[in-house]
Amino acid sequence: MSFAIFGAGCFWCVEVIFSNLDGVTKVISGYTGGNTKNPTYKDICSGKTNHAEVCKIIYNPDIITFKELLKTFFENHDPTTLNKQGADIGTQYRSAIFYIDDKQKESSEKYKQILNKSDQFDSSIVTEITKLDVFYGAEEYHQNYYNSNPNQPYCRLVIKPKLDKFFKK
Repeated sequence: MSFAIFGAGCFWCVEVIFSNLDGVTKVISGYTGGNTKNPTYKDICSGKTNHAEVCKIIYNPDIITFKELLKTFFENHDPTTLNKQGADIGTQYRSAIFYIDDKQKESSEKYKQILNKSDQFDSSIVTEITKLDVFYGAEEYHQNYYNSNPNQPYCRLVIKPKLDKFFKK
């Protein structure tokens, strides 16, 4: 098994998309990229920790490649908005890839460069590509959030449309 860590706005949205990919065995919502040890959701929401909401995607590279994960990552959020995804605003919602080795770093930078040269986006991609330091798992109630809370308003109004769009692709 291998893993990748992506931040693309609210981790509930990221989690549900990646958990529906063949070859992904587990998705863990969490935090990284900041300077607070063992942060809580309340800490993250303060905007003072510099951590991003992220998901750790555990996958089987014999079934799905890191490049395919990158494709899904870039197709399912707006990587051109700085510290914002939809109505979610703040550094904790930034577009970010936290690489674990030089291969992931090179693949991420190359993919970003190719997208920036394409006409897929109207603006430049602002996705941060940073070496992973420490990943902190989010509180248990954040795990598998959409499937556990499908009738919650955020799930119905924000996540469900993203998931529907994902399945249409």
